[in-house]
Amino acid sequence: MADAYDARTPTVIADDVHITYRVHSGRTAREVHAVKGVTFVAHKGEAIGLIGSNGSGKSTLLKAVAGLIRPARGRVYTRGQPSLLGVNAALMNDLTGERNVVLGGLAMGMTRRQVRERYQRIVDFSGIDDKGDFSTLPMRTYSSGMAARLRFSIAAARSHDVLMIDEALATGDAAFQRRSKARIAELRATAGTVFLVSHHHRTVTETCDRALWLEAGTLRMDGPAADVVAAYEAHAKAKK
Repeated sequence: MADAYDARTPTVIADDVHITYRVHSGRTAREVHAVKGVTFVAHKGEAIGLIGSNGSGKSTLLKAVAGLIRPARGRVYTRGQPSLLGVNAALMNDLTGERNVVLGGLAMGMTRRQVRERYQRIVDFSGIDDKGDFSTLPMRTYSSGMAARLRFSIAAARSHDVLMIDEALATGDAAFQRRSKARIAELRATAGTVFLVSHHHRTVTETCDRALWLEAGTLRMDGPAADVVAAYEAHAKAKK
């Protein structure tokens, strides 16, 4: 019974969340209603994909869950500290990959000892040294894909109550994607919750068991990942 109870422990509750911001253009400004009344509950052990067209509010919603944006109306309740990939592990372009692993690990809440113990695994996981000794070079010499892989590798080196990933799995070769999906499965097994924003729907159906479809800031569908992706793709096809 304990396992069944733990599996349904809420980690994130979004209650009628509305997010607005102002866009300035010259002397005028307009208000954008980016997220409109979104409500859902996420539980321990879930991997949840967020899908929808560009500008549908996916990344904005994750920023609200991470506590980076305050909703105009409604509330977000979280259990533990959510980690938004690429924000908590902020990397510095002028520093080497090696130094960024240390600083990124500390920013993600690891101790210096934990960073030392996990350093080589982080570098190996990212694959940044596969084609040269890039870990000793400044981050500005990295491609955007290499930087994204390193961010994911740092974040995935520890367990999280809630880990939010925005398109990181779209980078890298097939081997890196397999490592990433396996690591997400491990994070879920340690009772964490994973959110994944991706335009690659096969990644969502292979990695997540549930999906949220946002369209124009509203939650159009919440259900099994395969069902939600199929409904979204049918909708997108009908619009063409």
